[in-house]
Amino acid sequence: MLCFILSGALCYAHGVASMENKKTNDEGISISVKEKASHGGLDKSNTITPTLDDNILTVVFSENLGQVSVEVATTAGATVECLSVLTPNGLQVYIPNAGNYIVTFTLSNGDEYYGEFTVTD
Repeated sequence: MLCFILSGALCYAHGVASMENKKTNDEGISISVKEKASHGGLDKSNTITPTLDDNILTVVFSENLGQVSVEVATTAGATVECLSVLTPNGLQVYIPNAGNYIVTFTLSNGDEYYGEFTVTD
């Protein structure tokens, strides 16, 4: 009996038990932001935090970067959404279809950053 209880506790502790909530789904998937083009400014990729939760792309700007152009496109080049936002406000974009996407951030000084992500159904 002791072995049964101990093995059940170990399974639960390692997330094997089906009763445990999946925390990664609650928090969303973090998207890595990379520098695409720099025009002499400091690297600001760490101030842009995009996350994907199901079909919703959420972007948080932790610093005032001025006006930022945001484009979401498929990897084939079809534009899904193109908008401009004043930072440090964030934004949310609904991605209707499953597939591979690229989000591009263009700062007012011309610096560009991007992140790649996949939407699954």
